[in-house]
Amino acid sequence: MTIQVGDRLPNGTLSEFVDNAREGCALGPNTFKVEELVRGRRIVIFGLPGAFTPTCSAQHAPGYLARYDELKAAGVDEIWCLSVNDAFVMGAWGRDLKATGKLRMMADGSAEYARALGLELDLTAKGMGVRCRRFSMLVEDGVVRILNLEAPGKYEVSDVETLLAQLAAG
Repeated sequence: MTIQVGDRLPNGTLSEFVDNAREGCALGPNTFKVEELVRGRRIVIFGLPGAFTPTCSAQHAPGYLARYDELKAAGVDEIWCLSVNDAFVMGAWGRDLKATGKLRMMADGSAEYARALGLELDLTAKGMGVRCRRFSMLVEDGVVRILNLEAPGKYEVSDVETLLAQLAAG
């Protein structure tokens, strides 16, 4: 079942490649419990089919990166990019995008979290396996407040401009 506005995010884990070791985070891939990361926080999460893919690399992720300051000014604590890739690939993509310190490049390597959200996308026929549907959402204290789901193959409503307009509207 696809997650809906008003639903609480499911429990689960995501991985992130940490470039600079800090308390509680070693250098390299680290695993985080979603329910702990979202507690008491206002987080934008945008999901996409894959790192280094054309629309994801040219428009989706760069849009959120370019409008980072506006999202923060709207009261967003963190911005996550979620994809069915491993933490090494997501880390490399984040470095390529110069997203370090702005976007958290969250890896769902086996698509388990995409499945838990009901947002898996089967691209096996295209040689890509199971991926994540393209979406954007605002999560407050673990509850989905805004959700923008794309139709397969589309990029029309999960862009940062749509989300910023929704945040401004209330």
